[in-house]
Amino acid sequence: MAEQLHNRIREAREARGWTQAELAARIGVSRKTVNTVENRVFTPSTLIALKLARALDLPVEDLFSISSE
Repeated sequence: MAEQLHNRIREAREARGWTQAELAARIGVSRKTVNTVENRVFTPSTLIALKLARALDLPVEDLFSISSE
């Protein structure tokens, strides 16, 4: 079974009432980057993962998880 990286970015972002564009501006990336990470098309670098966690005020371990599929 392959391991998959899951995230709670959309849930955390929407709980704050932010658009993808607003979150992207907060961390200095494009809206497309936020979209592709949220939809698991793109695995974020450590730097982007940490910036997302900081912006969303969550520990990175709460924002990302690994599961077997």
